[in-house]
Amino acid sequence: MAGWLDFYRATLAQKCDGLDDTALRAAAVAPSELTLLGLIQHMAEVERNWFRRVLIGEDIGPIRVDENASEGHDGGFTLTDDSSYRAAVDAWEAEVARARENCASRELHDISKFRGGEVSLRWIYLHMIAEYARHCGHADLIRERIDGVTGV
Repeated sequence: MAGWLDFYRATLAQKCDGLDDTALRAAAVAPSELTLLGLIQHMAEVERNWFRRVLIGEDIGPIRVDENASEGHDGGFTLTDDSSYRAAVDAWEAEVARARENCASRELHDISKFRGGEVSLRWIYLHMIAEYARHCGHADLIRERIDGVTGV
């Protein structure tokens, strides 16, 4: 399962390769404000949520306060004037590294508390694979609209 998650993590990174900050801030189609940079920021928040807050019960705030995020939403999509790809990738890579550390000593059947119930590490992996797959699809469309590159 970790291998599939890493595959999708690498795929999202590849969708951004070779683009400058201006292109990474470009939304594909109005009225959507979804950008490649926003996807990277979002996935950093998602990694933090599932592998720190849920998996190990760490009491930690968001990487960036996103006032546009709805209740229960991981946020990160919103860009500010100081949003940069380098900062977003650094935060994302740090969260991925922490996720790997937090999973290393656990078994797939290990349970964590979540919203009054329980989820296993297996469930978290499956959820994350689906989350990345969905957003890699978004990234495909955004990248194709920016410069025509497909199949990265």
